[in-house]
Amino acid sequence: MKYVLRVLFLILIASISYGAYHRTAIDFATGERIIGFSVLSGVVFFLPLFLYHRWKGKRLQDYTLSEENIKKMREKR
Repeated sequence: MKYVLRVLFLILIASISYGAYHRTAIDFATGERIIGFSVLSGVVFFLPLFLYHRWKGKRLQDYTLSEENIKKMREKR
């Protein structure tokens, strides 16, 4: 999963860079479309995969502010 995320991230960065080059050197509208599709695919594909990879195996209760966690924080002081 880690390598898939790295490759996908590099592809997204390369496509955004190519879109920026294409926008300034060749055609503005096509470059804007390339950048837009790159950002859209990053949000639709990369972001959910990244969030799943980072949160896998973790409990959300450890990161929320509940009465139990407040008591633990007060005991540490």
